[in-house]
Amino acid sequence: MKLLQALFFPPEQPGGVSSMVPYLQERFTSPRWEMELFSIPKRVRFKGSGPVEFHTFDWRQYEESPIVQKYVQTYLDYIWWTRLRIKQGYDLIHAHHPIVGLAMKEVFPDTPVLQTVHSSYERELLLNGRIQTGGPEHQFLTSIYRELEYRTDQLLTVSDSFRSYLSPYVERPDDILVISNGFDEKRFKPIPHENEVAQLVTVCRLVPAKGLDILLQACAKLKKREIPFVLHIIGDGPIRPELEALAQQLGIYEETIFYGYTLHPEEFMPFFDIFVLPSRAEAFGSVFAEAALCSLALVGTNVGGIAEQIEDGINGLLVPSEHPEALAEALEQVISDPDYRYTLARAGSEKAKSHYSLNRAVHELKKLYLQYGNKKSQYCDK
Repeated sequence: MKLLQALFFPPEQPGGVSSMVPYLQERFTSPRWEMELFSIPKRVRFKGSGPVEFHTFDWRQYEESPIVQKYVQTYLDYIWWTRLRIKQGYDLIHAHHPIVGLAMKEVFPDTPVLQTVHSSYERELLLNGRIQTGGPEHQFLTSIYRELEYRTDQLLTVSDSFRSYLSPYVERPDDILVISNGFDEKRFKPIPHENEVAQLVTVCRLVPAKGLDILLQACAKLKKREIPFVLHIIGDGPIRPELEALAQQLGIYEETIFYGYTLHPEEFMPFFDIFVLPSRAEAFGSVFAEAALCSLALVGTNVGGIAEQIEDGINGLLVPSEHPEALAEALEQVISDPDYRYTLARAGSEKAKSHYSLNRAVHELKKLYLQYGNKKSQYCDK
């Protein structure tokens, strides 16, 4: 079976997609399978043109919005790039971005297209203050889900909570399948170590949705309580200057290290002690599973896919979002009690290995691919 994994960003970009999809190829190398990856380079802009029609809504009612215009142009660009670069057919296409799924179905209408929705772009834009609830951009982006349901052959997502989020925007929510991301254990090598001062680490894009302002406020509370720590922030983004200024204002700049973007944080993540990320929303939160596989104790917010990964007090700690005091108390627990920290880290690692292994994801995907590949063969034989 010839498969195409269709991404939007190149696979080296950070995020949940890049945590799994590039590592699928070595698991699909038998004579029965042939898999390729495809994405659009950043340099391809304003190449596509032509009319755009959606089946389930009229996008023109939102066309005055620059954000909507950008999405529609990106859709045309992806179609242009796909027609330029792909000269062969595939038995099945698995798309990992809404724009990609719609573009692939436009170019290959007779090929089964499976669509995984990995995250909510409109929710991040809302949390980051870029759009307003109920505004034209919000309505446009949530309408895309029903269009995906109508045009692609199967909708998938990465957590039960995110399937619940999608439910109001589609006709058949019970038909959405959940296949959580899988992680190749060989990439994660826990290293026994003893840090005299607890080392906290977070890995994310520096945007308001990740709640790093809450993390810095919590760390300021730890310092006032004379609890020693070092906070390592790995990632980059538009609010980095604001976060650095906030760290200085709160008096914790000396305890905080801003790394910027790092391609493979899992290579040195095992040397830290505690992974913490107080996200305001998270469809799955791949970085929590990655940190667990590095045997770090987990501290996260009780939102989305984070709450599905962490059982509070068993394999990590959960706190309410927007609550610096609760976060500080949770961090104090795991900083002050290394034995408890180790117990949580060990349980977190065991759950990640059993629930989020790459082998488990590959097994589920192969069954799904065969199901839809066979449907195409039966159709073609008629």
